[in-house]
Amino acid sequence: MIKSVLRSCVLAALLLPAVTFGQNTPTASDYFNEGVQKSNAKDYTGALQAFTTAIILNPDNAPSYYNRALAKISLNDIQGAILDLDQSIELNPQDANSFLYRGINRTKIDDFRGAVQDFNRAIELNPNDALLYYHRGLSRAQVNYLTTALSDFNKAAALAPSDVNILAARGNCKNQMGDFKGAMADFSLALEKAPNKAQALAGRGYARFRLDDPKGALADFGRSIEITPNDPDLFYKRGLVKTRMADFNGASTDFDKTLQLDPAHFKAHFSRGYCKSRTGSNKQAIQDIDRSIEMGNTSLQTKAYYSDFITQNLMPLLSTVLQERYRVSELNDDRSDAFLLRGLLKNAGGESKAALADLNRAIELNPTSAESYFIRGIIRSSLGDQKGSMIDCNSAVKLNPRHSEAYYLRGIVRFDTGDEQAGCLDLSRAGELGYVQAYKIITERCSRITAQR
Repeated sequence: MIKSVLRSCVLAALLLPAVTFGQNTPTASDYFNEGVQKSNAKDYTGALQAFTTAIILNPDNAPSYYNRALAKISLNDIQGAILDLDQSIELNPQDANSFLYRGINRTKIDDFRGAVQDFNRAIELNPNDALLYYHRGLSRAQVNYLTTALSDFNKAAALAPSDVNILAARGNCKNQMGDFKGAMADFSLALEKAPNKAQALAGRGYARFRLDDPKGALADFGRSIEITPNDPDLFYKRGLVKTRMADFNGASTDFDKTLQLDPAHFKAHFSRGYCKSRTGSNKQAIQDIDRSIEMGNTSLQTKAYYSDFITQNLMPLLSTVLQERYRVSELNDDRSDAFLLRGLLKNAGGESKAALADLNRAIELNPTSAESYFIRGIIRSSLGDQKGSMIDCNSAVKLNPRHSEAYYLRGIVRFDTGDEQAGCLDLSRAGELGYVQAYKIITERCSRITAQR
């Protein structure tokens, strides 16, 4: 099984030039060997002191720097370890292990591109080491080079086919790429070899969630929580599954636990807010969504045309869009959905101008979301900005040519602002795409206009 274990560089004392100050004076080789012995006994502080003395006596010996770096890693001195590995590599640029551990330590300070360069060099020096491909794959995945990361995991798996860490890492990569069936296969194989590997259970649970197998997902997340009961992300993901199953109270309980374990988990605030909105607790929902936006994030900050016809025909959209149309319960990384959902809730509570500000921010964060333009179009229309509403509908149907409600909204606005023919064409298109309410207006208004023509 691949683990990021320290690869000791135990060298015979004869490899170190002896520096002798007297017959009984310890040499650099003696201190080096003492450092190795103390490292093996897990006396890392003592090992560090011994390797330092060896370096003072012989500053040109690469293994002393390498082994002192390993001691520093065990003492969580990451920056100090990198400096020692720099020196080890300068003295011996053919040592693959020095590149490996410098790469691993660079990942700990989020220098993934630098880590990939180190793993590249290590692989050049030792092309048959599965651990090198595994770590390079992890680093590539961190910077979203998923195709090359998958290639690395495939190579690692070919070299070490029974290693569960490689299988789990490849499964996670496939999850990120949307290959949920492939991910399930990797996680299941890993679990055959290690039934209690929580990472594999959680990964398979998420794959099952995305493949619409909520019962299987619940079972996997439940088991992984039994094994690692203090992992907030496991409760969060199980909450997402319960949300999918419309168990909003159960999901909220899981999001509560997530936030108990990790109060800074802003995505859990969003998802709990969504659940609150579905159970009628809109005030609490807005509070949670506020926090999902504010936590670790920067703060925010025409002529009206109203008619009874527009108002009457907006009502079906306003009353159903939150409960039946908008069903996102997992917050995306740019947090645009948080602004979108908060805007919907504020609009439902009569705060249309505040809702419009939230939709503006949602579109600013994600300008390719047809749904955000559509919902802003509804709010603009309700505020009397029919021109702005039509512009938003234009954007929505450009981004999603099958957005039936956007055609409907544009149709009623066009119809009532004088462009009746174009309005009826939009309503017809909405009906074709499945928004059957459009046919009521077509029957009442467009048939009359057609007869007049």
